[in-house]
Amino acid sequence: MRVCVIGTGYVGLVTGACLSGSGNNVICVDIDEDKIRSLEEGHVPFYEPGLEDIVKKNVKEGRLHFTSDIAHGVKNSLIILIAVGTPPNEDGSADMQYVVAAARSIGEHMNDYKIVVTKSTVPVGTTEMVREEIKKITDVDFDVASNPEFLKEGAAVDDFMKPDRVIIGVDKPSVGEILRELYSSFMRSGDRAIVVSIRSSELAKYTANAMLATRISFMNEIANLCELVGANISDVRKAVGSDSRIGRHFLFPGIGYGGSCFPKDVKALINTASGHGYDLRLCSATDEVNQNQRDIFWKKIERHFGGDLAGKRFGVWGISFKPETDDIREAPSLYVIDRLVSSGAEVVVHDPVALGNAKRQLGEKVGYGESNYDACRDADALVICTEWNEYRQPDFQTMKELMKGRVIFDGRNLYDPKRLSREGFKYYGIGIGN
Repeated sequence: MRVCVIGTGYVGLVTGACLSGSGNNVICVDIDEDKIRSLEEGHVPFYEPGLEDIVKKNVKEGRLHFTSDIAHGVKNSLIILIAVGTPPNEDGSADMQYVVAAARSIGEHMNDYKIVVTKSTVPVGTTEMVREEIKKITDVDFDVASNPEFLKEGAAVDDFMKPDRVIIGVDKPSVGEILRELYSSFMRSGDRAIVVSIRSSELAKYTANAMLATRISFMNEIANLCELVGANISDVRKAVGSDSRIGRHFLFPGIGYGGSCFPKDVKALINTASGHGYDLRLCSATDEVNQNQRDIFWKKIERHFGGDLAGKRFGVWGISFKPETDDIREAPSLYVIDRLVSSGAEVVVHDPVALGNAKRQLGEKVGYGESNYDACRDADALVICTEWNEYRQPDFQTMKELMKGRVIFDGRNLYDPKRLSREGFKYYGIGIGN
């Protein structure tokens, strides 16, 4: 099929590259000409395992194209996917200016029948709004659909190639069949397409993310209770996760969720409900717990040092909001680092792939270690914010030799408290009662 993807951010680029890999002719459009030139050379602007190889392969084989000319993309495609950003406004609502701009550009350049699909995470009613914006500009026949993405950063390529489900929101069965065909090569072992109404499709994406965020916040609440009553959250998690009605996913406590999806989508869902006169109290509590979790972790650091952190040196392992990505948006690490720096502490950070983004945001406020052990050198304490695999089994003897103090604040429960005690460290985890 002939496909145009508007937007080469995380969603747009993964979608365009993977669709081209199954034989479709894909044109990816972006207004950033420097970015387009870089993509044409096979350089992906963010870290996502496996993506760069797919981009290079399909550019070379002539199935994947990049351009800043939206007219070219629209005129030479049947299916047009809108995958632009929908950043949050101050009130938590989604900023729709880029979606509106994309819709208007599509209307200006349509030359024959098109299917216009909202791929971005958008509030209920957005796809219908896109239809109305295009109809203001053109009389050319077209249809609209909703097709939200369900891609986990760090596993997006695999998620796209082997989807749990493909949600297709349409108001015409014929459009649903065309989109089913587009995704058919990714569902050869079984049809996992779910065709629903447009508004149901839009709401399904927000609901899924809000539910996962709620599980995380709930387990963080239970972890805090474990510390008060003398229980261990790891034991509780295993017991609860063995219940088939609950399952084992998203039950790990920590210092809160971050990234470009959960914080934004929970707030957007709250805002949508508020606009219809309904208070989503559970979602509001989920968001509040997530923010509080970072402060609870910070207070452990503060208490250990008696509130006086001036002149102390801290190593920080992990900046990205989760492993296998360089995304630091809404990362809990940034909150911790900001509090440390504001308290007069010296901070040296390490992350396997996110140091570039960290340097752009943090600048000279912190130091940067080439290795995780560099961040430990002369440190009064180590703070772990991201559960990268390479942090899971470090050489504790080397750490003891490098560090000034033997204190670890582990925001991801990577280590066995008993072993750390034997190694001579004072260890603070999440949800580990005395």
